[in-house]
Amino acid sequence: MREEHEFFPVGERAWHPADPGVTERVLSRDPESATLTRIARWEPGLETSGVIHHDYHEEVYLLEGDLTDLTLGRTFHAGHFASRRPGMPHGPYRTDTGCVMLEIRTG
Repeated sequence: MREEHEFFPVGERAWHPADPGVTERVLSRDPESATLTRIARWEPGLETSGVIHHDYHEEVYLLEGDLTDLTLGRTFHAGHFASRRPGMPHGPYRTDTGCVMLEIRTG
């Protein structure tokens, strides 16, 4: 079951390593499924490889920076939003300046 939290200052959550070049602040998680809400921060110059597929629904809202989808050849900035069904192909990505995003995964 998803954790329960009342309002709290997100800035007090520590950044933790998630993937190479990515740190995260986990806001809530369901340890029994892929359900997760986090703030993810990508370092400037990070580039991922390969097209990505997930077995969960994913929503991403860019808060800061830039994110280029190398397959689409398009760059997205703060204020852009994505909603992806399980299995939807996306990426690979590159960020020149780095980026911060709110990510919601629903298992």
